[in-house]
Amino acid sequence: MVVSTTTFRRTIAASVATIAITFLPALSAVAQVVTLNGAGATFPAPLYERYAREIKKKYPNIQINYQGIGSGGGIRQTIAGTVDFGGTDAAMTDADMAKVKRGVLLVPTAGGAVAVTYNLPGISNLKLSRKVLPAIFSGQITEWNDPKIAADNPGVALPDAPIRTVVRADGSGTTFIFVNHLSAINPYFKGRIGVSTAPKWTTNPIKGRGNPGVASQVARTRGAIGYVEFAYAKQNKLQTAQVQNKKGQFLSPSLQETNKALATVQFPANFRIFVNDPSEGYPIAGLTWLMIYKKYDSPAKAAAIKQMVQWILTDGQKINDDLDYTSIPRSVADRVIQTVNQNVN
Repeated sequence: MVVSTTTFRRTIAASVATIAITFLPALSAVAQVVTLNGAGATFPAPLYERYAREIKKKYPNIQINYQGIGSGGGIRQTIAGTVDFGGTDAAMTDADMAKVKRGVLLVPTAGGAVAVTYNLPGISNLKLSRKVLPAIFSGQITEWNDPKIAADNPGVALPDAPIRTVVRADGSGTTFIFVNHLSAINPYFKGRIGVSTAPKWTTNPIKGRGNPGVASQVARTRGAIGYVEFAYAKQNKLQTAQVQNKKGQFLSPSLQETNKALATVQFPANFRIFVNDPSEGYPIAGLTWLMIYKKYDSPAKAAAIKQMVQWILTDGQKINDDLDYTSIPRSVADRVIQTVNQNVN
């Protein structure tokens, strides 16, 4: 697996999850309800909403509001200090972190895959190789019956029709994970499009906001192809392509294959990594993080942040598999909890 430690699954309709949590003994001195407001990545929104429901059952004294506005928005609001925590699927750069006046820690909460969805009536098992997929999204392949696509799909009657790419209209961690992989396997794509939460596409693509926007545009446009978060694709029964990994296997997105891809990730001290081109499993995969401050305006708020992180990285991890997200390894989760407890005040 190729892993970088330099930087690192939208806008679904803005999602606000409100949670009530009770303090553990460390927080028992706080009598009032503490409200934590967060915003950012939509990639983990289904997971965070499930966390919200489960936490509410157990802990009634911390109220947490999370709004899914996209990873780019989460980073901007964290830097601006307008939230108590942010969410992102593209880990903050050193330059971004230096702008956070109160200091910031990255807390990995889950991993997941990005699925490629398409609209080709009658074709249910489309295969896209490592050469073809980036060539489609960089504009080098523009017709569905191109010989290179045909070579990936022998015996399949591909239509003589233009390819319509569909991308995110908003700054998106899903986009980041997608273009990060395509840039790793194709130098032309890297030079032409590059790695960003909001790249400058060269194919004059159709744009949709969030996973629903991309999925809707693909569904209504014959010959369209786009990308969405895997849990969203599965829940909405979207048609997804098989993509080729480093071993040459054509794989559909699945929890099992995503776990294989992320299994050998080595987390550095700051927990900032992203997966370029894994040697095993489904190749378009990444992580999602909370961005929390080192300093808060009250001891009660700092204690509430610590409690939230501890719950997510213990009881919360048991929920990840249910919603097709990978879990953070126990040894890493313990390190994160220790780092947060030692540095947040």
